[in-house]
Amino acid sequence: MNTMTGRGAGRVRTLGASLVALAGNAAWGAVNDLPGGPAVWQLNLPPAVTKIAHEQQWLHWFMMAICLVIFVGVFGVMFYSIWKHRKSKGHKAANFHESTAVEIAWTIVPFVIVIAMALPATKVLVAQKDTTSADLTIKATGMQWKWGYDYIKGEGEGIGFVSTLDNAQRIMSNNGGPKAGETVDNYLLKVDNPLVVPVDKKVRIITTANDVIHAFAVPAFGIKQDAIPGFVRDTWFRAEKVGDYYGQCQELCGKEHAYMPIHVKVLSAADYSAWVGVKAKEAAAKADDPSKVW
Repeated sequence: MNTMTGRGAGRVRTLGASLVALAGNAAWGAVNDLPGGPAVWQLNLPPAVTKIAHEQQWLHWFMMAICLVIFVGVFGVMFYSIWKHRKSKGHKAANFHESTAVEIAWTIVPFVIVIAMALPATKVLVAQKDTTSADLTIKATGMQWKWGYDYIKGEGEGIGFVSTLDNAQRIMSNNGGPKAGETVDNYLLKVDNPLVVPVDKKVRIITTANDVIHAFAVPAFGIKQDAIPGFVRDTWFRAEKVGDYYGQCQELCGKEHAYMPIHVKVLSAADYSAWVGVKAKEAAAKADDPSKVW
């Protein structure tokens, strides 16, 4: 008895110490929702800011409703049959070989359900791949472990830069993450050079990679496109709201896969033109003095 009591007390002390350590290190407890990025205790898809993302969310709930109806119907009938026709009540199993009506029903009904699910899904899928008539074309090149952006066509043509994890956050990660009680809502999502685009403009993203397979993904835009070495893929989005939106590489691309964030800054038309002007002046100054480091 004394031995059991001692073991129990030891387990309680161990559990208590673990809880204290967890409370002391729970920097995540102070984190707030990140607009355009992940939310605390997020259970649903992120708020959509493109038409495609809105349609994807509608499809999500539409498919969930169909699956729920099927689940309730099938298991409801199954459990009702088991309960009402159990052996203890004197029921005996029916002895029949086949039923033409049942076979026709379980062929036609699933076919109708599949068609009802496939039609709207196909419409959205086709729209996702329609990259024609883009106002702006940008090439996103995945590299271990950063993104290179080149503005190929449209306002800002000729601009190019590399976007990598903010150095302060790199140091923070090397030191074990945010300190206890420190609030860092954009932890491992802040970059030195965000991708800048104008609002309400169709932006075509061409993806490729220099080394291994990466994936360009921004959940709020409803886009995810693999970036494959030696291949060119494309996707598109039209952001409906000004703001900052975040994503990450969504392919396991190596040991620093978690340190390859995507930050897209959506500006008004006027602010975007001003940003392009600043970048053009930087490029001209660099051309005048190639040795200058920016």
